[in-house]
Amino acid sequence: MRAITLAAGCLGVAGAWCALLAPRRGHPGWEKLENTRYAHRGLHDLAQGRPENSMAAFRAAAEAGFGAELDVHLMADGNLAVVHDSDLTRVCGKTAFIEDLTAADLPDYPLQDTEETIPLFREVLDLFGDRAPLIVELKVERGNAAALTDAAMALLKDWQGTCCVESFHPGALLRLKEKYPAVLRGQLSQNFMKSSEVSGLSLPTRFLLTHLLTTALTKPDFIAYNCLDRDNISLRLMKKLYGVHEAAWTVRDRETMERLEAESVPVIFERFVP
Repeated sequence: MRAITLAAGCLGVAGAWCALLAPRRGHPGWEKLENTRYAHRGLHDLAQGRPENSMAAFRAAAEAGFGAELDVHLMADGNLAVVHDSDLTRVCGKTAFIEDLTAADLPDYPLQDTEETIPLFREVLDLFGDRAPLIVELKVERGNAAALTDAAMALLKDWQGTCCVESFHPGALLRLKEKYPAVLRGQLSQNFMKSSEVSGLSLPTRFLLTHLLTTALTKPDFIAYNCLDRDNISLRLMKKLYGVHEAAWTVRDRETMERLEAESVPVIFERFVP
C-alpha cells in the first residue's frame, strides 16, 4: 500500500511539473526567425575595431546577412542603450552604471578603447529595418522590468523589421504577456545551479529559473538556452511534450552550430564567422 501511495505521489509530482512547463503554442512568426544565424552582440571583432554591441559590429552583421542578438538597458532619461553590462567598467573602463546615464552622456563612454561608443536601441533598429531579424534581450535592473519593457515596445511599435524579445527575467516576459501579446517572446535560461556567474540569486530562485518553472505564469513562445546545458530535463520535456521552439546561445564553433541546425535550432554565435 505504501508503495502504491508513493508511486501515485511521484506521478502527481511529475504531472504537475509537466503542467507548469506548458508554453504558449501556435503564435505566428517563428518561421520568420528560425532560418537565420544571429551574431551575438553583433559581429564583433575587437582586433578589427568592432567591439561587442557597437554600431560597427551591427553593421558588419547586417552587411554579411546575419541577424543580431543585442542587449537593451533603460537609462535615466528613458532612452534605451545597447550594452551588455549594467556596470560599464568592463566594456568602457569607467566606473558607472548605464541606468544612471542619459543619451547625452554616451559619447563620453568609448567601448573597449576604440572610437565606438554605446549605441541607442533606435540606432540599431534603423540599421536593421529591412534586413535580417533581431533578437532583443531586455536586461532588467533595479526592478525596472515593466518600465524597460514598455520603453522597448514603444520603439518597436511602428518598426517595420522582424524581431523577437527575450529576457532572463520572468517579470519582463510577464509584462509582454499582459500588455503586448502580439510579440514573440522568449525565456532565456541556463543551468544556474552550476554557473559561476550567478550572484544575488537564492537557491530556490536558481532552481526555478534553471528548470523553467516560471513558464506557467509567463507562457513564452520559445526557450533560449545555453547550448552547453541543453540536457536540462525541463527543456527536453517542453520540446517533447509541447514542441516548444528553441534557440541556442552562445555557439562558438562550426561543429556545434551544424549539429544544432540539424535539429532546427537557430544559433546565436560568436568568435567565428559561419
